[in-house]
This record gives sequence, C-alpha cells and structure tokens, in this order.
Amino acid sequence: MAGSESSHDVVINVGSVVSSLDVELKNDRLSMAPSYCIFETPNILFRHKENSFRPNRFSIGPMHHGTRKLVPTEKIKVKYLKDLVSRELASRPGLETMSEEEKEIKQQLILTEFVDAVKSVEKEASAYYAGHNFAAKLGDEFVKLLVLDGCFVIELFRKRAQEVTPEHDDPIFSMSCMLQFLHHDLILLENQIPWLVLEILFEKTKHPSQTKSLIELTLLFFSTMFTSHQPDPIKTDIFGGKTINHILDLLRLSMVLPWKEVKMNPGSGWQPIPSITRLKEAGLKFVKVAPESILDIKFRDGCLEIPSLLIQETTETILRNLIAYEQCLPHCRPIFTCYAKLLDNLIDTTNDMEILCKKEIFDNWLSPEDATQFFNKLYNDTYVKKFYYSKLCDDLNKYCKRWVPKWRAYYVQNYFTKPWAVAAQIYAVIMFLLTLWQTYIKKG
Repeated sequence: MAGSESSHDVVINVGSVVSSLDVELKNDRLSMAPSYCIFETPNILFRHKENSFRPNRFSIGPMHHGTRKLVPTEKIKVKYLKDLVSRELASRPGLETMSEEEKEIKQQLILTEFVDAVKSVEKEASAYYAGHNFAAKLGDEFVKLLVLDGCFVIELFRKRAQEVTPEHDDPIFSMSCMLQFLHHDLILLENQIPWLVLEILFEKTKHPSQTKSLIELTLLFFSTMFTSHQPDPIKTDIFGGKTINHILDLLRLSMVLPWKEVKMNPGSGWQPIPSITRLKEAGLKFVKVAPESILDIKFRDGCLEIPSLLIQETTETILRNLIAYEQCLPHCRPIFTCYAKLLDNLIDTTNDMEILCKKEIFDNWLSPEDATQFFNKLYNDTYVKKFYYSKLCDDLNKYCKRWVPKWRAYYVQNYFTKPWAVAAQIYAVIMFLLTLWQTYIKKG
C-alpha cells in the first residue's frame, strides 16, 4: 500500500529541557573549590601500580574508613587515644584526691575539648576533600574519625621521637612490620587528614616538656624516607608563612623549598638526554652530593652531581603519590613529575642503575631489575607543561655534542664494548710502542 511506511515524530518538551539545564547551571559545585587538596587517585595513574595508592593496614581520614581489611587496626587507634587522654588526665591538678567517678567526668571533659576543637573546623576540614562533603554525608561520625585518627597520628609521632615512651606491649613498636605499614599508609594521597586538624589537636595535647613542633615530629618520623644515613638537623624556618595542607604536602615542601633552582624560570619543554651509560662513555663523571633536597641535581665542570637516594619498598609509593598530588592540585608546579622524567631518561638499563650504585649515589635495597623498571614507568600518563630541569638537559646535550666527548663516546662504544675488541686495542698499542722503540734503537 502506498505510503505504508509511516514516520514517527519525536516530540521534545522544550520547557522541560530548559528547566533541567537551568538547574544544572545553578549548581554551585561546577568549578573546583580552591580548598580541594585531598583527592581520589585518577584511574589513569592508579592502574599503573594499585598497591602504591591503597593503604595496607591503617585508614587515615574518611576515604578508606570502614574498609574491611583496615578495621582491625581501629583498636590500636582507640588504645592510642586512651593513652593520650590518660596522660592529659594525669597532668591535671588534684588527680590523687579524685574518686573514680570524678576521673571519669574529667576524662569526658577532655574528650569534649578534643571534639569541640575539631567540630569548630568541621566544614573547613570537609572542604579539603575533592568531590565529597563528608561533613554532610557522615555527620558526627566525620568529627569522630578526625579526632581518633588525628590523636593517633600525633601520639605515634611523639612515641617515635621518644617524647612519649611506648609501652612494652605497644603493637606498633613491638611488631617490626607495623612501622613499615605506617610509613606506606601515611603518605598516600587518599589517606590524608587536614593539617589544621592535626595542629589543633597537637596544641591541645602539648605539654611544656615536649619541645618539638608538629613539623619536626612529622619530618623526624619520615627522616629515612629518602636516605639510609643519619639525617641532617631539621630546619623548620623554611616553612615560615607557608600553608601546609597535610602530611604528604609537608613532605613535598620539605624537598621543594630548599631547592634553589626551583626559583629559576623553567623551560617550556624538554629534550631527551643520554643515559648514564652513554654519559659515562662521553667522559662524564658522576659525583654523590649531600644537599638539602634530592631534587638538587646539577651539572658543572664535566661532573653530574646527584644527591644520594635510598631505593626501598616505599620509594615508589612516595614518588607516585607526590606525582599524583601534583597532577591533581590546581596551580601546583610539577616538580617531582619533572624529577621522575629526568631519572627515567638517565636510568634506561640495569647497567645505568649499577653505575650509580657503585658510585654510592643510589643505595638500592631492591634488585637492579626492579629498581630500573619502576623508574622507567614512574611518570607514565602524566603531563608536564613546564620542565624544571630544561637547563640541565640542555647543558648535558651540549656537552655530549662537543668534539672530544663525542669522539670518546664513539670510540668507547665501538672499540671497548667486547673483550676481543679491548684485547685488539691493547695489542695495537703494544705493537705501536714496540715499533717506536725499534725505530729509536736503529737511529741510535
């Protein structure tokens, strides 16, 4: 039948669409709040090494709170809070004459002080977490976990610094694995609590005999993060006037602020540079230095000066989380991302790693293969708009293009890479010297 193919008109309610879009436009959370500084790790980075972004045993803050495998250690946090409150109670006058009921009332008053102090910054603390409103979502539970986790971290740092003596049966200091877990869990981007919460609880619980600042205690706890040697005295004056967001941010600032090169204008791009092996063939020397920051890599007078670096289980964790933090935080200079990119260029094979280890520049606690592999994949899927080592890379490339280093590299690569080639060169030199000697004898 003619015209049997019927068309179906789609009726669009324009008014409904406009209303829906209007509601979306009135959403006050369209732009990223400037307070955001604790983020969920972007999947594009998370997929490369999931274990580097997930806590092993301790949840800190709300993002991993309640995760099944992390629940057992909540008892340790409660124990630490109890120790702290008991010490606070013991410092109050007239404790000896108090009845048990009066002590219980005093203990509740101390806890009330802690809760009220954190409650006063509840909304501000909640605003640190990107994409979440934990104050609204969790209510009083959010304040509770901030108090519990904050007091736990402060008590942990004080015990580690011997400002408070750990009990003989303290599970963290009597089990060797626990501190290793904490050195991993406390540096994760998703496992942070606001620094302002830590500061408030720290000041509430500080006694006159405890002279170290919260910054000192934190850096002391992580003093072996990048080195196996005795750390230098902590200089807290570099943090003057600086806003600290959380523990991971403090660790980043402790490396970035002492680095003088960061004040120079970074280059807009970067060029690949030769590996350690190729630089050595070109006649470059490698020197271990001990500056205030692992970032302070310099090239001068034919020497590449590299700060010593401890490569252990947590090295990849801290670097990956610092990179993720730089990639997520608005207007954050990608300094550790540039550092990872530079090391990836320098360390191409296990031979590069072994050269640096022999020079005692790297203190490698992993296998050469594992250490090399993690450097080669460290900055994958990251973006760097400004490269903070562009001048260093330019200087290295210029040096390698000079006539003598270029000739030396060619000669070493072609004539000294195999045993038979080395033997041939030695034989040629000996024959040359013998010929000269015979010529001299004949003339004599």
